[in-house]
Amino acid sequence: MSVSNFSALPTQAIDTLIQSTLAPHVQAIDREGLFPREFMHALGNLGGFAAALPPTSGGLGLDLASQIDLISQVARTCGSTAFLVWCQATCAWYLQHSDNAAVQARYLQPVAQGRVLAGTGMSNAVKHLAGIERINLRAQNDGNGYRINGALPWVSNLGPDHLLMAAAALEDGGYLMFVVSTDTAGLSLRPCPTFSGMEGSGTYGVRLKDVHISVEDVLAHPWQFEAYVERFKRGFLLMQTGMGAGLVQASLETIHTSNQRLSHVNCFLDDQEPSLGQELLALQTDIAHLAAQGTEAPLLNVLRARARGSELSLKATQSAALHAGAAGYLISSPVQRRLREALFVAIVTPALKHLRKEINALESLQAA
Repeated sequence: MSVSNFSALPTQAIDTLIQSTLAPHVQAIDREGLFPREFMHALGNLGGFAAALPPTSGGLGLDLASQIDLISQVARTCGSTAFLVWCQATCAWYLQHSDNAAVQARYLQPVAQGRVLAGTGMSNAVKHLAGIERINLRAQNDGNGYRINGALPWVSNLGPDHLLMAAAALEDGGYLMFVVSTDTAGLSLRPCPTFSGMEGSGTYGVRLKDVHISVEDVLAHPWQFEAYVERFKRGFLLMQTGMGAGLVQASLETIHTSNQRLSHVNCFLDDQEPSLGQELLALQTDIAHLAAQGTEAPLLNVLRARARGSELSLKATQSAALHAGAAGYLISSPVQRRLREALFVAIVTPALKHLRKEINALESLQAA
């Protein structure tokens, strides 16, 4: 169920990779914290993080809707790994939309092709810009770049020799966005407390102590920052919908299979396969339309689509669990895992409450 030019993707090769390199390890990823490094590098080699980027940037030259579908394809098997694909694709998206040719020349192709893995540490900054929390990283211009100090509580898709992309506030006003290697002097990673899911997402707390950022590693200087965020924000949000769409698709398959044996009692449940399928198709159609508009897509509609993706993920995964019954409650069942993954889709930045806050603000502004 797709509305993008999915046939132009190397779909069969990606599916083969998922079945051979990802599917056998999903339990270890979820319960033991296995980071799917081999899969990530191999997916990058197939263009899995760069469907929306031009070939000159190491991409497939397709569109944003194709990238969303690709994330959804991974999420049908493993929501945690789909989140990593979103992280990597988003970092490539940041680089593609930077005005700094030096940072693009240094990092764009390695990130787009998955040779270097990268985590987006923008959760704190995105919440700060929405008036939810204070910004944690501070930057000072040292005449030859910037010095960064502060800490981020958790950033995913990290590990030794990965990249971090994040934003910091300048002492004299404005914001900076930058790239830094996790091996840089003054940057340290610390393990996070155990989560109920997403353990294989390479998530760490990050501390930066007097970390130097050269001008070649700047994604956006303070005078560029606002316009830069405006360029990447819609893609940032829309690509996240791929995670939820994949969980919904997998849940529909569970409902369909369960009903072959239990339809005589499952028929009394809410949220059946036909209605959920119609909701998913309508959402995917809207997302594809918004993706085609790029930076011209109305932000309010993008936020609404992202929120609908969270809501539908929660509804579909819960319905699948109820349809499956006790079999879906086994620790080995993907049904209960998808419940936890859908909850993550609804709390990862921007969380559902964050989205509703921004939607309310924009609706109030329009009404005024």
